[in-house]
Amino acid sequence: MDFLNALVALSNFVLVPGIAYGSQLALGALGVTLIYGILRFSNFAHGDTMAFGAMVAVLVTWWMQGIGIGLGPLPTALLALPFAILGCMALLLVTDRLVYRFYREQKAKPVILVIVSMGVMFIMNGLVRFIIGPDDQRFSDGERFIISARDFKEMTGLDEGLTIKTTQGITVIVAVIAVALLFWFLNKTRTGKSMRAYSDNEDLALLSGINPERVVMYTWLIVAALATTAGVLYGLDKSFKPFVYFQLLLPIFASAIVGGLGSPLGAIAGGFIIAFSEVTITYAWKKVLEYIGAEPSGLVQLLSTDYKFAVSFVILLIVLLFRPTGLFRGKSV
Repeated sequence: MDFLNALVALSNFVLVPGIAYGSQLALGALGVTLIYGILRFSNFAHGDTMAFGAMVAVLVTWWMQGIGIGLGPLPTALLALPFAILGCMALLLVTDRLVYRFYREQKAKPVILVIVSMGVMFIMNGLVRFIIGPDDQRFSDGERFIISARDFKEMTGLDEGLTIKTTQGITVIVAVIAVALLFWFLNKTRTGKSMRAYSDNEDLALLSGINPERVVMYTWLIVAALATTAGVLYGLDKSFKPFVYFQLLLPIFASAIVGGLGSPLGAIAGGFIIAFSEVTITYAWKKVLEYIGAEPSGLVQLLSTDYKFAVSFVILLIVLLFRPTGLFRGKSV
């Protein structure tokens, strides 16, 4: 019985949050890895792109709630998501037309594009905070839990209760659908194959008649969809605060680099590695250890949750030092 209680406690505080957080990071890292693989630069504005998409979703959600549109037990934000994706697509296409295209035509070095993306990042960050404000914004509605700790205890008779939030379940389901659609698009459609060809060998792709501007446009559209979805899922699961998305840039880049920049599979694997590393190292293991017979004197917490981003940073450093191409042998950083 104590072993089952330990397993439930582990699931409650490590496995379930880790899977949900890993799904969010994986979607964010897929956007970063697509831009690196196809457009050949690290996009530091990606976190604030997620913030912009999530902001549009928040505003549309509030409008829908105001006029009585809802999804019953599910968050209204799921209805707002397509509108948010369209808004983010428009923003990225305008940004590419006004900013990035000039540097592409000049054949600027990747480091120049990185610096330019940092400028775009600050502008986007300011724009989001100007429109919606810098504070926490809650926009989740509907049923809060798929299963609550009290119901779980009543069903099983265990001392430890398992809580699964609706937003955690939605995160995993939406992430699986988004990833499946992305891989289908890249592997089965003509446009997806041309994007992969352009990523593998730009010169050969141009010789075979692939239109580079069309590839760039589709890349931004896909990145907008992934970034907005990741941003909305993270906002629903935690809460929406513009500056948090800026901070998420480190674990998202760490996920992409650990998995292998330019490798979609690597981005997904890296997202879960970073998520579970952060969650396990900042979790206080005292309760789990007590259930299995140990009697620890302290909390058995390796790091405070305040330092969870330090975990991403250390893993990133180790990977860059010993395996710069990442687990799935992406492009070297």
